[in-house]
Amino acid sequence: MLTLDTQTGELARAVIDACKSRGLRLVTAESLTAGLIAGALTTIPGSSDVVDRAFVVYSYAAKAQMLGVPYDLVRSCCAVSEAVARAMAEGALARSYPEAQLSVAVTGVAGPGDLDAARPAGLVHLAAARRGAATLHREQRFGPLGRAEVRAQTVRVALELLLELACARAD
Repeated sequence: MLTLDTQTGELARAVIDACKSRGLRLVTAESLTAGLIAGALTTIPGSSDVVDRAFVVYSYAAKAQMLGVPYDLVRSCCAVSEAVARAMAEGALARSYPEAQLSVAVTGVAGPGDLDAARPAGLVHLAAARRGAATLHREQRFGPLGRAEVRAQTVRVALELLLELACARAD
């Protein structure tokens, strides 16, 4: 059983409540977190009214096959990039049509080591999309906190992004 810290649990509940009250459903596309965002959301009673599906796309091939992220984009930009995070969020939303209106995607380097000099441990790119709105992006540099803490911090930021989009006025 997944146990959430207080802050993460409160954020997950806020996302579920905000989406329920607005009739929104969501989808996750997770690389770095490998399903932890969906897991956090589904610890909340009533989450089945909100969570449509979750994609765990750890490999380049999975990102391309399941989300439609162009393979050349992943190879040229590296999977840990703003462009790939945005493509993941938009691809997840497109592949959950018409059920989901919101998506969140994460890709990053959990560590313990750096991927390379440009992509150090703790670098995470997150993107959140809402039908009819601009896709949001956040770059986080958590530093070398260790795999578990980088992933936990990423879940919290992803939930914050979902909450921001869920509460935004739809155009």
